[in-house]
Amino acid sequence: MRTYLLAALLAMGAGARAQSTESTDSSYANGYYVERVKYFDSLHPVKKGIVFLGNSITEVGEWSEVLPGKPVVNRGISGDNSWGVYARLDQVLAMQPRKIFLLIGVNDIKRGTGIDAIVNNYDRIAAKIKAASPRTKLYFQSVLPVTESVLANIYVNITNAKIKTLNERMEVIAAKYNCPFIDLHPVFDDGKGQLKRELTTDGLHLKPAAYILWANYLMQGKYL
Repeated sequence: MRTYLLAALLAMGAGARAQSTESTDSSYANGYYVERVKYFDSLHPVKKGIVFLGNSITEVGEWSEVLPGKPVVNRGISGDNSWGVYARLDQVLAMQPRKIFLLIGVNDIKRGTGIDAIVNNYDRIAAKIKAASPRTKLYFQSVLPVTESVLANIYVNITNAKIKTLNERMEVIAAKYNCPFIDLHPVFDDGKGQLKRELTTDGLHLKPAAYILWANYLMQGKYL
């Protein structure tokens, strides 16, 4: 009896430890998110444009500068996650975009959210876009690698192993909805699975020069 009790306690402890490393924090509507969404509502964006949709990595990009002559719309929100993107899809789709370039997920990983939950949100995002705006071409962009050696402690949950798994799972969802999957790692990977140190400010976010490389890669791949 004691043996069974001990085994049960050990199993419960292991489950608690596993749960502590994976959570499902689906919150997104912080002050900055709300203000940014209000700001988007006040604009008069180009109809049938090209939308870059995501978090701070997208927001910081000077897309109209690195893609001159293109009807580009920046819909990045710093700190956003996959739930936040899904929640504001109606606003994005109201523009009747010709193309959407989606990049989201690293903030979910930062919070300790499990890959299954993130992938499920990718599925919901793709399904909604396809149903509500079937003429919109949705592109899945791979989550970028990070430079693990310089990441601050607040990014302790972010690892390239998790990013690799997410990208592999994301590619399956892209195929399910017949969406092109754009692997950005040839641009940003240093050959050792890390984000090139010269392209990042903190191991996660990009320097301005990185966006020129990114834009050129999209152009060379004829995605734009």
